[in-house]
Amino acid sequence: MRQRIVHIDIETFSAVNLAKCGVYRYAESDSFQILLVAYAFDDGPVRIADLASGEPFPQELLDAFFDSGTTCMAHNAQFERVCFSSYLKRQYPGTYLQEGEFLNPDGWYCTMVQAAELGLPFSLDGVATVLKTGEQKDKRGKDLIRYFCVPCRPTKANGGRTRNLPEHDPQKWSEFKAYCVQDVATERDIHRRMQHFPLSEAELAFYHMDQRINDRGWKIDLPFVRQAIACDMLHSEQMTARAYELTGLENPNSVSQLKGWLEVRGIQMDSLSKKAVAQAVKELDSGGCDAEVLEMLKLRQKLAKSSVKKYEACERAVCQDGRARGLFLFYGANHTGRFTSRLIQVQNLPQNHLEPLEIARNLVKTGQFGALEYFFGNTPQVLSELIRTAFVPKEGCRFIVADFSAIEARGLSWLAGEEWRMEVFRTHGKIYEATAANMFHIPIESITKTSPERQKGKQAELGCGYGGSVGALISMGALENGLKESELQDIIDAWRQANPKIVRLWYDIDRAAHKAIRTGQPQTVGKICIAYQGGMMLIRLPSGRRLVYIRPRLEPNRFGHMSITYEGIGIGNKWERLETYGAKLVENITQGMCRDILVEAMRRVEQAGFDIVAHVHDEMIVEVPNGVSSVEEICGIMSVPLEWCADLPLRADGYECRFYRKD
Repeated sequence: MRQRIVHIDIETFSAVNLAKCGVYRYAESDSFQILLVAYAFDDGPVRIADLASGEPFPQELLDAFFDSGTTCMAHNAQFERVCFSSYLKRQYPGTYLQEGEFLNPDGWYCTMVQAAELGLPFSLDGVATVLKTGEQKDKRGKDLIRYFCVPCRPTKANGGRTRNLPEHDPQKWSEFKAYCVQDVATERDIHRRMQHFPLSEAELAFYHMDQRINDRGWKIDLPFVRQAIACDMLHSEQMTARAYELTGLENPNSVSQLKGWLEVRGIQMDSLSKKAVAQAVKELDSGGCDAEVLEMLKLRQKLAKSSVKKYEACERAVCQDGRARGLFLFYGANHTGRFTSRLIQVQNLPQNHLEPLEIARNLVKTGQFGALEYFFGNTPQVLSELIRTAFVPKEGCRFIVADFSAIEARGLSWLAGEEWRMEVFRTHGKIYEATAANMFHIPIESITKTSPERQKGKQAELGCGYGGSVGALISMGALENGLKESELQDIIDAWRQANPKIVRLWYDIDRAAHKAIRTGQPQTVGKICIAYQGGMMLIRLPSGRRLVYIRPRLEPNRFGHMSITYEGIGIGNKWERLETYGAKLVENITQGMCRDILVEAMRRVEQAGFDIVAHVHDEMIVEVPNGVSSVEEICGIMSVPLEWCADLPLRADGYECRFYRKD
């Protein structure tokens, strides 16, 4: 942290939808305007500049942006930093920032990120409420923001205007200014309350790296995206027309109407969910049935395929230079610290198995939709598999995509000290085959890619590492992958017998957490330390970073056993009391540690001079000039052992591509 802090909050207007398009697209709009700027240096008074009413931008704040001794602090600081960047480029062209440039994130500190690291809510009012700060967010804010910060609907009563200005309601404007001032006071009070748990220098550096990646953005092939949307619309119209023709229904998309139509033809279906329809198609396709029924169910499958939503998200988020920015949320996953994605949701893009992928992509881009359906069939599925290819490198570059091989399995094995697994990762790395060999006591050489034992070993690896039961294996697709429900418990038992140290780790962590909460004394389990301090359970990872659980308690669960509960963000972002246990804590610990390995690898790749444009789970996508560097160089940087886990065997694999895809 620098010597002086300036706490900042702003209120803005733009005709662009912030939630759907993101702050970068929002702030570059011609309609964008900063209305109010409230700020306070250290413990000084909160000042406000009413830019919407003609007051000048505060020179002392402008100077602070470029002062190496001042930290600019805000809650969700990315918003203020990007908005100020746009304002400076517009008001002072070429003076402070060049086109495409943003204020240096190194001078910024985000209290939202600090709150997320402590397991607190993301929103300013949520944090203030949980911490019970003396300064609370003004509850009138939402109505005032709706009135002044977004376009309004023209009516006869408001004279047909599409925007509310200060002069349209001076009283509300006065309240709005007070609201902005209060936000600064609240943010400053929150910072005071969290000052004993600041972001470490390492985490702050990782946050700044994240901001540079978000500023850089990821190029979108916009002509391809628009053709994909057009293709989907045309195909949907054709399928809907065929559904009307087949059924004669008033609305063939209606569940009740379609169920009735099927019943008349002897097909009784309790549900028309994707899974139920897929099962019905599979059964009907294997035997003689009404051809129209089968065709209609297949049409419903295709119509239900959500292949176009991410294309639409790409179109909304892309900036004027063709790059989508602000796609990643640092510390988006509270307890692990992993990134989450925003706007386009790149963390869950469909995989692509089309061959040849490039031909399918070119047919879409050139508008040859009939040829696409003729050669590839199932257009919605094809469009779904092509979503990744919407992301392209800039002119003169290609992508190098590299990811850590089986990083979670390696991390879990290392934490538990499961030596036979570590030997697998130090040598051939075939964990699915080795797991099956250990589970079924057969030679690993006898297990091939198509062996049923390998499939069982893979399913066990994916579902059993964190105490998963039969339900966990089913939710991960065990039945769809050819396993029988009757054999799942045997698979779980065999995996646990083959991995006794991992199983022991679940129970050791559970006991240590219970004891730390009960006695207040720190407990150590191998490479992990669990402590109770200041109403928080703190789990120190091997990297030194902490996982935080707010206000933990020991209380009976629904089975009558003593269980750990804590306050956190539950379903629907609701702050509530949640339950956890040893295996779940091991999952958080392992994923948190793997996250620490990834961000350190990203830092090294960045320091080597490479431009990371995206990262998905344990994979990073690097935009590299043609003829420069290689997959081996970047994978080599990623695989260098880290000081705090020097004996953990890391391996990165990668490939080059002209558009983003899975290898």
